[in-house]
Order: sequence, then C-alpha cells, then structure tokens
Amino acid sequence: MAASVDVVEFQLGKEHYALDIQIAREIVEMMPITPLPRAPRYLAGIINLRGEITNIIDLRDLLGLPESEGIENQKIVVLMPDVAGGSNVGIIVDDVHSVISVRDEQMERINDGITSSISGYVKAVIKIGNEENNEAKTLIIWLDVQKVIDDLGHFQNTP
Repeated sequence: MAASVDVVEFQLGKEHYALDIQIAREIVEMMPITPLPRAPRYLAGIINLRGEITNIIDLRDLLGLPESEGIENQKIVVLMPDVAGGSNVGIIVDDVHSVISVRDEQMERINDGITSSISGYVKAVIKIGNEENNEAKTLIIWLDVQKVIDDLGHFQNTP
C-alpha cells in the first residue's frame, strides 16, 4: 500500500490549494477583523478568538493573487502556535472543502525550472480525479504554509 498524507483542501478564487493537516489547529467562520495601524498589507488585522488575540493573514494578498469580491463562505484556518514561533496566527481562505488523503502517486513535485516567487512555497501539485472514467483531473496546489510564515519573519519576534 502506498503511503498517504492528509491535507486540508481550500479555495482561493477559482483555484484549489492544500496545506498540511498537522499545522491546522481549527477552522472558524469569518468574523470581524480589527485592522492594525501601519501593518503590512498581508496582515488583515487581529481577532479575539476565545480570549486569545490571533493575527490574521490575508493569504491571497501574501501570495499576490487578485482580490475577489463578495465571497460568501470565507473561513479562517487557525494554525498551530508552533508554526508562527508561538504566536496565534490564522489565514483567510475563500472556502474550506475537506480533508483529503493523498497518495504518493497523486503528487507531482514542481520542477526547479519554474522561476516564480511562489514556486518555493509549493510542495507539490496534487492530481485528483479518475482517468479511467474520463474524469478531468483537478489540480490542487499544495502550499508549504510553514515556509510562507517562516519567510515573513514577522511573528518570530513577537512575545
């Protein structure tokens, strides 16, 4: 039996993405976010999540993706505190679909020939679908959210 890994599938715009399930603490409904003065653009602000101040990152802005208007089902994926050096951090996504188990043969690593600022944050592309039944394959971009947060460096210095 091939090894498999569980990931959380989510959406930004029309594209599907995934992140490692072990770095996701919980998924919460969108709530009012308090903006912080002079914060970087990608930092949407903070929320009070059950008595804990949580930094909220606009993943779409951070990845340089176009804004989408009028998203109904936006969610906040709250990350495990050790992902951000002990800080509470959540990321805004347009929707969360499901947890999926991905087998090795469904993953394709991005080759180093792609010179994009985002390619360093992509662990692999996950192909979902059944070619035997002529189903179109859905491509899911598996993001290395840990690396995205590490590269910000912003949260490593907060107490």
